[in-house]
Amino acid sequence: MTEPLLVDRTDAVVTLTLNRPKAMNALDVALKEALRDVLAELETDRTCRAVVLAGAGGSFSAGQDLREHVTTLESGDGDPLSTVRAHYNPIAARLANLPKPVVAAVRGMAAGAGASLAFLADIRIGGPGTSFLMAFAKVGLAADTGASWTLPRLVGHAKAVELLMLAEPVRAEEACRLGLLNRLMDDDEKVLPAAQELAARLAAGPTVAYGAIKRQLSIADAGTLADALAAEAQAQAICGATTDHRAATMAFVAKERPVFEGH
Repeated sequence: MTEPLLVDRTDAVVTLTLNRPKAMNALDVALKEALRDVLAELETDRTCRAVVLAGAGGSFSAGQDLREHVTTLESGDGDPLSTVRAHYNPIAARLANLPKPVVAAVRGMAAGAGASLAFLADIRIGGPGTSFLMAFAKVGLAADTGASWTLPRLVGHAKAVELLMLAEPVRAEEACRLGLLNRLMDDDEKVLPAAQELAARLAAGPTVAYGAIKRQLSIADAGTLADALAAEAQAQAICGATTDHRAATMAFVAKERPVFEGH
């Protein structure tokens, strides 16, 4: 049986590949459970210092597997969208709060919850064939998998309303202009290698500080200046006690290149 999620480890970088290429990596229960559970493991895995999220074949992810969803609807289930609480919410929370960098290699289409997954990454890299589609309204649904939180932060409130309500595709160049992509490669085949190269660079950096930066920005986005200042003080107390900070400071003074160990 083919594994729905491929997990590849290269040094300190873990690449998670959504592996249902014949279904455009649509998210069925098996894939959602695998992604949710692996992300939970990576939270405390000190050998993993950066994560790449990718899709097999020519697509990133078409979002919810609607063929599977039709079966749920026809079953008379009183809560046909229970997958949001059981799967999508935990996945979104774990991706957003993962205390290490996440880079999304977005080749081809990222639609619905598939796009939402990409938006939860810290950095997104795409190619000429990359496109995003907030497809929820096309099937009479609102946003999920954190899109109502991530999308306004990436493109602003007004554009988020437009993308969610009109559900029109956003092609690669426009996605880069809007901030849905951080980097745009000139060849789709370069997307995954570029994402893995960037993840390796981040994995060799001060990953405790990166995790603290993610927490700071999350708090500052939704809070007051006082909240942000408190978060900064807490983050610096944590980072200031790390071996990485001490070693990097000494290296700077000695005009040497620092070596970060992630603790």
